[in-house]
This record gives sequence, C-alpha cells and structure tokens, in this order.
Amino acid sequence: MVGHALGLPVTLDEKLREVSFGVQEGQPMSDWFDDWIFGRFTPDGAEPFAALRERAVGAINRALDEQHPVLVVAHGALFRSLRWAMGLPPRERLPNAVPMWCEPGDPAWTLTTG
Repeated sequence: MVGHALGLPVTLDEKLREVSFGVQEGQPMSDWFDDWIFGRFTPDGAEPFAALRERAVGAINRALDEQHPVLVVAHGALFRSLRWAMGLPPRERLPNAVPMWCEPGDPAWTLTTG
C-alpha cells in the first residue's frame, strides 16, 4: 500500500468499496450502463447509481475533514459517481491506475489526470 511504503497513516473507509452490479456483475458494460448512471435502470440486485454517489460523497467529505491532502484509492464506478457530484461528466472512462488530482471549485471541481 502507498501509505505503508511512505510511512504514512492509512485509513480504510468501507464506504469507498466498489459497487455491486447485481445480475450484471462480471458482464460487459453495455446498453444498461448509461441507463444505470442516469437513474433509468438498476440491474436486479445492484446498487443504484444515486446510492453509490451518496455514499462516495460522504466518504470523500469525511476524508476532506482531515487537515492535510488525502489519497483516495477506489474503483471506476465509484470515481464516476464522484465525477457526477463534482459537476464533471460521469461517463468518461479512464484506464486503470490513472492518478487524478481533484480540487473543489464553483460550480464544478477541477480534475487533472496524468
């Protein structure tokens, strides 16, 4: 883990877990995925996108209460929900392990990848 390698404290937040896609788990993200993001469809047994967004935003807000920069490591769907909450397009797909620097702004956050 990054924190251990740098000798920094590590806090795990269960709310940053990846979403469950229910019956679509392990299946390609096809036509249903956009409908899931925009609240028009939730696969059987899946977590609604709005619920994912709510728990992700709560976890990030708790992390931001810290008085120092934080590193959040999570999965793609969770970051899509955060992008939505940040006022950024939620549907952009990034390769795995892309570092992002996110800064609060008004009306939208800024996001730098690299």
